[in-house]
Amino acid sequence: MPPDDSAHTAAARPLRRDARRNRDALLAAARAVFASEGLDAPLEQIARQAGVAIGTLYRNFPTRMELVEAIFLEKLGAWLEHAERALVMDDAWEAFAFYLERLCELQAHDRGFNDLASMRFPDASCSERARGRIYELSVLIVERAQAAGAVRPDVTAEDLALVVWAHTRITDATSVVCPTAWRRHLGLMLDAFRADRAHPLPEPPMRPDQVYKAMVDLGGSSTCGG
Repeated sequence: MPPDDSAHTAAARPLRRDARRNRDALLAAARAVFASEGLDAPLEQIARQAGVAIGTLYRNFPTRMELVEAIFLEKLGAWLEHAERALVMDDAWEAFAFYLERLCELQAHDRGFNDLASMRFPDASCSERARGRIYELSVLIVERAQAAGAVRPDVTAEDLALVVWAHTRITDATSVVCPTAWRRHLGLMLDAFRADRAHPLPEPPMRPDQVYKAMVDLGGSSTCGG
């Protein structure tokens, strides 16, 4: 029996104008709803805001994670670009500070991206590939700043996860009353990373597998992880 190419043909066929309009409306609604409520926001709310039936949402995005990746791959790309740019900056300390500030700016005012930056979703192949490369570059950014004598020698790339997790709660708490409060916290954290301010730390750094598991566990507690 010859192979059935109907599914491939349908996938390759351009969307009708009304279908494209529905998809664009869903993406716009998801971007707004996830930004204000996080990745666990009800999909029914997104469909309602887009002006379509929930079935239309599922026809376009069969799983929540497919919708999440469609929304946030652009921001993940920006995160990756900031890391790549940091690695070619002349001043290693400025590069380290630049990288953390750009990451925090991406997180600020976007609870959905906050969630994505704080968690890991092993089954989300596209975003996980980007996160893996971002981690590799983060290691290089830290090591380069340490080699220049700018960042304390006991810091690891895993310590940056602590900044991400703290930033998540700070922006949640202050987004209405003081939307830029996170910049003060980041300034304090950058001082703590400086080599000339270092004092012995009471705990060793988390291992890469510990940080990964913590992020996977956080993702598993989200409906995106199910």
